[in-house]
Amino acid sequence: MNQDQVEGNWLQLKGKIKEQWGKLTDDDLDVIAGKRDQLLGRIQERHGLSKEEAEEQFKAWHERNPTNFFERY
Repeated sequence: MNQDQVEGNWLQLKGKIKEQWGKLTDDDLDVIAGKRDQLLGRIQERHGLSKEEAEEQFKAWHERNPTNFFERY
């Protein structure tokens, strides 16, 4: 997959992420840039969730929106 494809896929995912977690800003998503741990931290922060709650929400969302962008490093 080339860089243009990666960037295009991330743009699509950003839209889906904002649909699910509407309190995340474009700036948040720019910082996250496909990093799972960054996404979970921002979800916790913006939505006032515990780490476990953020993980549960992410897991459920990821099952509906499978992607290898957020594989654990």
